[in-house]
Amino acid sequence: MKISLLNKSISFLMAFVVLFSTLSFTIESHYCGTNLIDTAVFSKVKNCGMESSAATPIKKRCCKDEVVVVQGQDKLKLNSFDDLDINQQILFTSYVYSYISLFISLPKQVVPHKEYVPPNLIYDIQVLDETFLI
Repeated sequence: MKISLLNKSISFLMAFVVLFSTLSFTIESHYCGTNLIDTAVFSKVKNCGMESSAATPIKKRCCKDEVVVVQGQDKLKLNSFDDLDINQQILFTSYVYSYISLFISLPKQVVPHKEYVPPNLIYDIQVLDETFLI
């Protein structure tokens, strides 16, 4: 029971590690001066409205946007059968052949009395003679 639960939890954890190692996302933050206004993970960040007043080029803008990109792993190595050396190819082929040969079915057995139809019951002899198996 404990080993089964441990195996299930470890496999579940490993699946999440693979999922999150290949996931990439962007975190955007909008600062107005030193104050954090908004942070968005999967959508556009909302601004404070100070950027719309860009008509005055002399005044220095106090707002800034920070973008943090978290890159996931995008180069997963996929091997083909030709990438293996000859010894590994022979081992793999022999393993697959021996595994498949385990599932070869037995020959179909012939049932000689398959088409036999028993005669019709005219009298129920057990009820007539009142002999019952107990």
